Amino acid sequence: MCGIVGILGKEPVAENIVEALRRLEYRGYDSAGVATLTPNGIERRRAVGKLKNLAGLLAREPLGGTSGIGHTRWATHGGVTEANAHPHAVGNVVVVHNGIIENFRTLKDELVADGAVFTTQTDTEVVAQLLSRELKRGSTPRDAVRDVLGRLHGAFALAILFKGEEDLMIGARNGPPLAVGHGDGEMFLGSDAIALSPFTNRITYLEDGDWVVLTHRSLEVLDGEGRPVSRPMSFSQASTMLVDKGNHRHFMAKEIEEQPEVIGHTLAEYVDFAEQTVRVPGDLPFDFATLDRITITACGTASYAGLTAKYWFERVARLPTEVDIASEFRYREAPLPKHGLAIVVSQSGETADTLAALRYCKQQGQHTLAIVNVPESTIARESEVVFRTYAGPEIGVASTKAFTCQLTALACLAILAGKLRGTITPEQERELVGALIMAPRQMTEILKDEKHIAAVAREVANARDVLFLGRGLNYPIALEGALKLKEVSYIHAEGYAAGELKHGPIALIDENVPVIVIAPHDELYEKTISNMEEVAARGGKIILLTDDHGVKDNEHRAFLTICVPKANPFVSPLLYAVPVQLLAYHAAVFMGTDVDQPRNLAKSVTVE
Repeated sequence: MCGIVGILGKEPVAENIVEALRRLEYRGYDSAGVATLTPNGIERRRAVGKLKNLAGLLAREPLGGTSGIGHTRWATHGGVTEANAHPHAVGNVVVVHNGIIENFRTLKDELVADGAVFTTQTDTEVVAQLLSRELKRGSTPRDAVRDVLGRLHGAFALAILFKGEEDLMIGARNGPPLAVGHGDGEMFLGSDAIALSPFTNRITYLEDGDWVVLTHRSLEVLDGEGRPVSRPMSFSQASTMLVDKGNHRHFMAKEIEEQPEVIGHTLAEYVDFAEQTVRVPGDLPFDFATLDRITITACGTASYAGLTAKYWFERVARLPTEVDIASEFRYREAPLPKHGLAIVVSQSGETADTLAALRYCKQQGQHTLAIVNVPESTIARESEVVFRTYAGPEIGVASTKAFTCQLTALACLAILAGKLRGTITPEQERELVGALIMAPRQMTEILKDEKHIAAVAREVANARDVLFLGRGLNYPIALEGALKLKEVSYIHAEGYAAGELKHGPIALIDENVPVIVIAPHDELYEKTISNMEEVAARGGKIILLTDDHGVKDNEHRAFLTICVPKANPFVSPLLYAVPVQLLAYHAAVFMGTDVDQPRNLAKSVTVE
């Protein structure tokens, strides 16, 4: 989760860039750097480690220039070295980048064949190399950016400067957030309004797919087609808040939109993007090959992440896995095998029931592993191994990005288990990791359909009762969809395994009960559609979540449809989590409930 900053200023900007980066350091602290335009051309200062190392370097080696960009890095492609630290400069262009360029290997091969010499291991360098090549061919900076953006696949935010162009900065957003700050004869660019709050409270938030051409006194925003568009300026309160909602009405909406970015950065911790393999930071104190069983405990939404992981561990790693609600687990006095691993899942790392379950497992001689978003938390400190998620601060009580980051970490762990147990081949590992790498971009595509999903949510908001159906990996997503709807809209909702419909819940079906069916075109698709037909035969109002194939196949059967990108079934829980979150959010907005702080709920439950 890298942080980027850019300033077109009146005075030397290096110190102000470092000040802005301090507010983004939670996004990454592997390395940091600043580049400015001076009479000598592009000059850089970069340092490995926390931002204080860069500040110390600048104190020893000051950097002039009134136009500059800066970066604080969380490593994705390439190790933690000064060479891999941003900004990256090639020829007359310098770039900072947050996100993942999915097709960087293809682009790099093309550039190398064209004579380019790479000096880093990062995906970002391909952006600088492509821009430099376009400039050498005679393109203007603006045209070069336009043409290069059209070739990049992935989720990314960019800030770019050009040698000799002190009155020009170009930024681009495709997924990760990017904000423009308006000063008096100055302009600012940053990953978050918080970073810009020392300088201005006048903010323009770029929308997904936008790119912006900045001068000291102007901005021009263009959409993905290169057409000028208007984006409003707002007055940010970020200077007085720890976390800012940006241009979103609620934190929940902001956190749903942040998912492609934070999942990408959680993947960065556990995946080698170049080789498409899983990796583990540090040594494990147990051997997956000798484990007899995994026991997963969690509460609420986190328990549904654990239930999803049960499918992954058993199918991919052939490792028996039990999932239990933490509040019940230790009171059962469950017998645990000698060679077992206990996995506990918690956003805060302070959930009382989950912590108690962790301590019970330790007493029973289990190895312990925590999936947490707060590395300093009690659960993290008391576990043998921590698989941290990189969701960043989650303010909305109803968990969204923390949930999908938990899924991401657990998916990586399941692939690792399969790899170490010999139940998947290297080719299968690359296929599964490749599917995970594509997930952030596919989630961005779903978010682009938000207006349609909001319209569907109005139908849900009119109901007293709603059912969610799913099979296999998407049964837990049906449970999560129902929970989200209950949490924020107060509509009664239940999630069921679709095959269980005829064993009782079908009695609830009538024309007033929306039934949300999650049916990707996988090996269980036909069975799920058969269950949907049972609902249709009884007058149920079907809302179908499926891919292109399912939409075409059921145009006349479903009342409403939401189309999700076709993907490897392994990652379908990540993708289908997004529309069920959006349905819950927009139903709640339509009903006028307190979305971020639903009645009777708290963010971190630290009591039994």
